[in-house]
Amino acid sequence: MILTADIIRSVMGEADAQAVYREACKTGDLQGFARQYAFDDDHRVARNALWTLTKATDKEIAQLQPMLDELIDQALKTDSSSVRRLSLNIIDRLEMKEEDLRSDLYDFCLEHAVDVEELPGIQAISMKIAYRISTFYPELMAELKRILEGMEIEYYKPAVKSIRSRILSGKYQ
Repeated sequence: MILTADIIRSVMGEADAQAVYREACKTGDLQGFARQYAFDDDHRVARNALWTLTKATDKEIAQLQPMLDELIDQALKTDSSSVRRLSLNIIDRLEMKEEDLRSDLYDFCLEHAVDVEELPGIQAISMKIAYRISTFYPELMAELKRILEGMEIEYYKPAVKSIRSRILSGKYQ
């Protein structure tokens, strides 16, 4: 199968996503696949390409490391909650070094982690990324913990509550 935007747009279930993933892996160039499809103006193509990329092993996903800034930009700017969530999931799987940190990502993650109107998946992954960024700076960790402690927790779903609890108890890694 030759991958095209039409094929990726038509992905409807896990079996389709796995088939596209296997085809993308045959080229050995997940970065090329991501560059071609994960940033497509058609949110359905972008979403399905990102969903396909979430199937990658940690070693394979590391091929996307040079695209960290592009993935961050996409997560911060997209109007599609699915594209945002999937972009954040890939970002979370990439290595973060102190020199990679962006204050706009940290601010975005703090805002979306506590936004009761945000989808729980985005809240949870935002909280995880904010925590990872905070590990480099004690003052950010203190800020994150103050914000998490101030959450009115009854308004949040179990996944968000769990990550919050693990971060506040020092058991999150």
